[in-house]
Formats: sequence, structure tokens, C-alpha cells
Amino acid sequence: MALAQVGITDTTFRDAHQSLFATRMRTHHMLELAAYLDRVGFYSMEVWGGATFDSALRYLDEDPWERLRLIRQTVVNTPLQMLLRGQNLVGYRPYADDVVDAFVGKMVELGINIVRVFDALNDIRNIERSAASVKRFGARLQGTISYTVSPVHSVDGYLDYARQLKDVGADSICVKDMAGILTPYAAYELVRRLVDEIGLPVHLHSHYTSGMASMTYLKSIEAGAAVVDCATSTLAMGTSQPASESLIVALAGTQYDTGLDVRLIRPAASILRRIIDDTPEYRDLIGNMQVNTDVLVYQIPGGMMSNLRAQLRQMHAENRIEEILAEVPRVRAEMGYPPLVTPMSQIVGTQAAFNIIQGERYKTVSNEVRAYIRGEYGRPAGEIDPALRRMVLGGAAPVTSRPGDGLSPELPAAREAVARFDGSEEDAISHALFPKETENYLTRRLALRNAVGCGSTQA
Repeated sequence: MALAQVGITDTTFRDAHQSLFATRMRTHHMLELAAYLDRVGFYSMEVWGGATFDSALRYLDEDPWERLRLIRQTVVNTPLQMLLRGQNLVGYRPYADDVVDAFVGKMVELGINIVRVFDALNDIRNIERSAASVKRFGARLQGTISYTVSPVHSVDGYLDYARQLKDVGADSICVKDMAGILTPYAAYELVRRLVDEIGLPVHLHSHYTSGMASMTYLKSIEAGAAVVDCATSTLAMGTSQPASESLIVALAGTQYDTGLDVRLIRPAASILRRIIDDTPEYRDLIGNMQVNTDVLVYQIPGGMMSNLRAQLRQMHAENRIEEILAEVPRVRAEMGYPPLVTPMSQIVGTQAAFNIIQGERYKTVSNEVRAYIRGEYGRPAGEIDPALRRMVLGGAAPVTSRPGDGLSPELPAAREAVARFDGSEEDAISHALFPKETENYLTRRLALRNAVGCGSTQA
């Protein structure tokens, strides 16, 4: 595909619906749009990864592997892209290396061309194995910086990390601004230095939550960004990405012209609008499309906010949301300023909720916070509060090895577990990642197969 001056990655099938209606878009609805979006000429389409994998199993009774297979059969012109959480893959903890290799190999086999790999702590050790697998199986590796603002994060630090990403084989660098807090002029400086000093194409991913993303994209493009992430207008703005159509028109006739025809997106936008109108499940879940500048203070991504509100509703404590939001920055500082992206956003948010609802800070320390302080998620960017560290570790030293080291192979047990369901290698990989959700899905699938089989025999 010949690239225009500026490329657009379309996020409609992954981050857009993940941000706006809790990752609930069904595969058959995606397939109604896929051929139209494939004709536009996007640099790539992000269609898989992130929370879409477990949501398919957990909420939609769908096989995420089959989704990828069907999209690849329909999207024949545009490279397919996915989001990978490094050693955590699409889950919430580090997995053994055999699972990493099998997962990456299978998704590339089924059609993924570009893999955007990130780590919540920007710890290169959590990137190394998945990066090596991406390269070995022949996909393009996009090394990703999880962007945040704190006393321990700086442009120089991000440049150092980008060099490490280049060293493990990155073909491009992505700045992942998951909370929408990257300001236009900060973006200009960061992108310009990445372009000048790293020498790889720079891609930018941001969310419209704070209202700055379009301005940030424009300054990033002026600084040399090669590709930016956008969504079909029907699923743009709010906690999603800027609209593709708006950016295409804004850049038309300039030296940054995308070369795309905005009219080609109209059928997909119209069909998607009709799908949302006709699907109560989507309408009930869809997030607030308005700008929320609280993110500039609390740095809470849209997905984290929706999850936090859902948890508080279950605890009948939604009236405590403002107190909890104010507690999040305190917990984050005490934990060494981790970027608030999966899984750290959930870990910090849950602990903040415990601290407020129980009326005593750290009366309960979550298992995930304990694992983080033990070093099981990787190396914190800053120092952990000494009192909190002593509470969790006592006099013990934290783990300093790569989080994937010491994990025994997990696929043999997963293959054995799915055998009774007549499971495939894809099912075994799913089971290694999400055992409970996969077994529930396979149980329903086997019952349906048996019912269909009995019906055929009787006929």
C-alpha cells in the first residue's frame, strides 16, 4: 500500500468501542463495516488485542480467534494491527514464555501484520520475549512508550526507553497517551526528538478525554509523526480517539495531506450509527461523549473510570467517587508513579477505593498491590513509599529478575484442560490466559454442538 504524507490507523474495531461501550461490539456488527473501512486506504486497522480478547469470552460468548479469522477474510487490503501488553499478552499478569510464543505465533498466522507492544511500567524486560516472538513470526514490531506525567518521568527518560525498544527490534515507535494528557507542545518536543534521535517512524495514540487530542495530533504531525490513531466519527471523541473524517479534512491540501477520501468512510459511519440505534446493549453502555477535564488532574483513563464506577455501583458506594478520585494520585505517588494503563490503572484504582470505603488507608492491601511491590509486575519508575514497602515486604527484598523468569510452561496443562471439550490449540492458548472464562465458553460451545448433532441424527 502506498503511504500518504500522514497515515491514519483506524481504531473502530478495538479501542474505540473499548473506550465508549466497554468492549462490547460483536463480531457480526464489525463484519457489516469491515469491507467499507478496508476501502478507505488506512495505514492499518486496529482490530484485536487489549480488552477485546477476554471480553469476547467473558461477555459476548464469542471466540476471539474466530473474530480475527473472519475479519482477515473480509479485510483484504489493509494491514491488521493489534495491541499486546508485553509479557502480560492480553491478560493482567505475566505469562510463561511458552504461552507468549504460542499466542504471538497463532495471531500472526491468522492475519495480524503489526503488533503494538507496550508495558505498563515501561520495563523493557517485559517487552523482550514478545518482541522476539513478533520478529520471529514475521510481523512488524511497534515498540510503545506508555506516556504519563510525574516527577520521575521526562522526555529524556522516554528517549532512553525508545532506544531500548529499537535495540529489541522495533520497526516503529508509538507514543501511547492512554489518558489523553499529552499536551500539544509537549507532544511536539517528544515527537521531534524521537524522530531526530531514534530514527524510526513515530506513531501517536491519544484519547479525546481531555479535549486536547486533535491539537496534540496536529502538533505531532508538524513535528514529524508518521501515523496517528483515529476512529470512525460515530465512535470518536469522548474517551475514544479523534474522528478520522475531521483529521482528513483538516490536513487536506497541506503538505501533510493523508490522500484519503473522507466520503469513503460515510457508509461505515452510517451503518454503525444504525447498529448503535438498533442495539439497546450498546446504547445502555455507551460512555459520555463529552470532554472531561478531570483527567488532567487525576490522569485516569476512560476505561479505568468506567470500571471504577461499575465497581462502586456494586458496592453501593458511587457517591464516594470524588473522594476516590482524589485518593488515586496519592496511591500512585506512594507506588512510585506507575503509568495508569492496564493493569496498573486497575490496581491503583482498586486500592484507592479500598482506602476510602474502609475508612483507613491500606487497612486492606490488594493482592495485586502486594505483587507489584514484590516486583512481580516489573520495575517501578520511582521509589515506593518506605512505609508501604515495609508493610508488604517486611524485611524481604523485592524480586529483581525479569517477571517472566521462573514461570513454568503453562501450555501443557492448558492443552490437557481443553481436551475434554474437544478443544483446539487456540482454545488451549485461551485457557492458559483465562481458564475460567474459557471453560465457561467451551462448555456452552460443546453443549450447542451436541444439541445440533442430536438434531441431525434425529432428522
